[in-house]
Amino acid sequence: MVAGYRTDMADEARSLWNRSAGANTELPGVIAREENLGGLAVTAVEITDEAGAHALGKAPGKYFSLDLPVHFDRGAEEFASAVGTLAALISRCIPEGADSVLIAALGNPDITPDALGSLAAGSILVTRHLKKSGSPGFEGFFSLALCRPGVLGTSGIETASQVSVLCRELEPSFVIAVDALAGTDADRLGRAVQVSDAGISPGSGVGNDRQELSRGSLGVPVVSIGIPTVIDAGLFGGDALSGMFVTPRSIDSLVRSGARVIGYAVNMAVHHLSIADIDALVG
Repeated sequence: MVAGYRTDMADEARSLWNRSAGANTELPGVIAREENLGGLAVTAVEITDEAGAHALGKAPGKYFSLDLPVHFDRGAEEFASAVGTLAALISRCIPEGADSVLIAALGNPDITPDALGSLAAGSILVTRHLKKSGSPGFEGFFSLALCRPGVLGTSGIETASQVSVLCRELEPSFVIAVDALAGTDADRLGRAVQVSDAGISPGSGVGNDRQELSRGSLGVPVVSIGIPTVIDAGLFGGDALSGMFVTPRSIDSLVRSGARVIGYAVNMAVHHLSIADIDALVG
């Protein structure tokens, strides 16, 4: 929480800190820059020490936020640029020499704003079993396994515990966790993506902190990918709406489109597939 507001987005947290502190200079322990990648706006925030981590309420690491184009559903011309740019950002976070990955599709598939991970999983090409069995044609692919841990209320098991067990069994080079996020900018809900190499604490943006998924807890690097889908209603109505969260009316289509962008971008980043390849393999 920064300046009394909850956000999982590092660039928003930095803006909130600067606004509350009246600062015109860079926050100590935080390096930020803006760039244009594939014709889309990207903000990179790197938290370099504990002072920066404390100020922004985020773990040290690199955070990249991508503002998606106005239209990014599968039929839009901009879909390819959204996927390609996101894949490039994911590639920046993949550990050198990695050849296997475990995807953790987080969240509750029965609640639309929280269904991002589950929906993205449907567009990701799983290959671990094919490579293990020696199936021809998959020699150049990553070994990719995927799990949908669900939520504590329906499984009775912490997400981090499930993923930790799988990491010990499968020994992936790293983990990619996909989850819905909370933000503070209503205009960005469903329309921005954050990629980070700092792991993730599921539910932290809505005050439901669960055990983190990180190198420290899992023993391997953790890349997180998320889209903000909810905003604290207290931003609009003060204390009267504190603890309530709102989401756009069009959240169903936004989450589905965003999940497909993420799924395709993961395939492009780890398997080095084209969009046409992905269409043919996972549709």
